[in-house]
Amino acid sequence: MEKIYLDNNATTPLDPAVREAMLPYLKEYFGNPSSAHRFGEQAQAGITDARKQAALLFNCHPQRIFFTSGGTEANNTAIWSAISAFPEKKHIVSSVVEHASVLRPLEYLQQRFGYAVDLLPVSRDGALDLQLLSETIRPDTVLVALMGANNESGVVWPLTDIGGLCRGENVLFLSDAVQMVGKLPIDLERLPVDYLSVAAHKFHGPKGTGALYVRRTVPFTPLIMGAGQEMEHRAGTENVAGIVGLGKACELAAAALESTISNVSDLRNRLQERILTEIKEVIINGASQPRLPNTLNVSFKNCAAGAMVQELDEKNIAVSAHSACHSGDLDPSHVLKAMAVPETHIHGTLRISLSRFNTIEEVEVFCEALPGIVAKSRQGVAV
Repeated sequence: MEKIYLDNNATTPLDPAVREAMLPYLKEYFGNPSSAHRFGEQAQAGITDARKQAALLFNCHPQRIFFTSGGTEANNTAIWSAISAFPEKKHIVSSVVEHASVLRPLEYLQQRFGYAVDLLPVSRDGALDLQLLSETIRPDTVLVALMGANNESGVVWPLTDIGGLCRGENVLFLSDAVQMVGKLPIDLERLPVDYLSVAAHKFHGPKGTGALYVRRTVPFTPLIMGAGQEMEHRAGTENVAGIVGLGKACELAAAALESTISNVSDLRNRLQERILTEIKEVIINGASQPRLPNTLNVSFKNCAAGAMVQELDEKNIAVSAHSACHSGDLDPSHVLKAMAVPETHIHGTLRISLSRFNTIEEVEVFCEALPGIVAKSRQGVAV
């Protein structure tokens, strides 16, 4: 049986065109980009082209993009930059549903350096209260860190409104946009965002490569210091092949964006329709809010998510119970807890996430398999 991959919020398959773009930089274009000879110039040209490709996707100047090892480093760098620029300001605002690469640094700052950190709650449908955000910002607030789209629920937040509020209060704004790239348009000429983080492997690029957008007028302090690569933004010899792969993935994402949104929305809606029609006592988490077109987070009453994931895996179908960053954790995720998913349903939650490579045939195969797996799980769960 063909394998069916429906866990694209964890990572995506590498686009064959991305692999082909990377291969020369693993073979003949192997030079150090900082070297003055043609080997180095060839490598540097690959980085320059990738920066332009990323800038075209995000509609920003290429010099505003610098490359990192992924979204985690990008988020940490943005937080470090903000607090380094304004050490007298000791207050940060974020949310309870952020990725660990935001929450862990904030926890460290709170415990080690006495920062005050306010984590905003979300509603049962994953929405953010902008009035509460406004009321939480203080004169000593140095940074607001709020994601663009949640990696588990898929709920999308209004970055334009959030950024406008931060601008009005003269507060720096970081958005973790890792899950948005290739799924929704991101126009950084219009979005009032100061820092924005990206990870290539979430949109059919290679793992181990990411980027951080830094608005021209905002402060920046390198997290990794050394010889001054990446325009003095990130020291260390560049991962040229990975950066080239990110650039190609950006180019492909830009070309396919409209069709991807349309196609994966149709597939997600078909999934949701069949699940609600064929299985009783189900909650679609975040259904009343704007969501990523590829993401369906669904909780089944009196089920065990871990067992269902394994049963599906036996049938060569890959989904997840929650974020891959916590895949070994049997407890319900912090996102589902924050959304107050009922105790009767929270342990039976699956995240189904699609990509432009998924097909309607794969969706139908999954939908045929799911009701029996849910029924089996319910028989094995003590009520």
